[in-house]
Amino acid sequence: MSHLGRLRSESQAAARAFLRRRTAVFFTFFFPLIIVVIFGVLVQTRPGGGGLFTESPAYYVPGYLAVVVLFTPLSRVGSEVARHREGNRFEKLATTPLTRPEWLLAQTLVNVAIIGLAGILLLALMVVLTGAQIRPSPLLIPFVVLGVGLFCGVGAMLGSLADSQDGVISASNAIALPLLFLSETFVPPELLPGWFPTWLSPLTYFSRGVRAATTGDGSALVPLAVLAVCAVVGFLIGAWLLPQTD
Repeated sequence: MSHLGRLRSESQAAARAFLRRRTAVFFTFFFPLIIVVIFGVLVQTRPGGGGLFTESPAYYVPGYLAVVVLFTPLSRVGSEVARHREGNRFEKLATTPLTRPEWLLAQTLVNVAIIGLAGILLLALMVVLTGAQIRPSPLLIPFVVLGVGLFCGVGAMLGSLADSQDGVISASNAIALPLLFLSETFVPPELLPGWFPTWLSPLTYFSRGVRAATTGDGSALVPLAVLAVCAVVGFLIGAWLLPQTD
């Protein structure tokens, strides 16, 4: 079987595995919509006021997109790796031509498709419910693809190092929650202490780039370059850590 054939077969298997898990479908498609309804409709933004949510609705697009770009790959890929380890599936895969980078790439492609669809629904809901003035550019697509690739790699690291599926979920939440709120997403940098290093978070560059790609404020090229480097490094490390046998 060719390289593309192996990728296609593994991607189809990963897509079917995702659709069979109703909880995963719910959290990917409906949980972010609930967040939009709570913060965008009930809490609402108050430009010019004090505290949180003082920016225009479009400012928070990266935060809402980050909910799926960050949480879904971390938990889903991490749990999938942990399940493969517990079921000795990597041992069986080692007897096939499928390599570890190919396996992770197939998982990443499925996540890109799923999260891309969820992101479209999310943006449409934001425009309808919050009146956000969004002007998406084509650069939004590579930001989503690279963000998903990066956190699929991190999810593979967690799944390879954690001792169980429960450990993966705990670790992914412990990483994702601080990143979600401390990476220039929902909390503007001026509300954080001046010494706080938001630039250390790769999600910060996703936020800056998505904001530039949807509002036209700022440049998206530098954040895109930094995110691309982080995504390549994260993917390679995640693929390298995947066990061949357990």
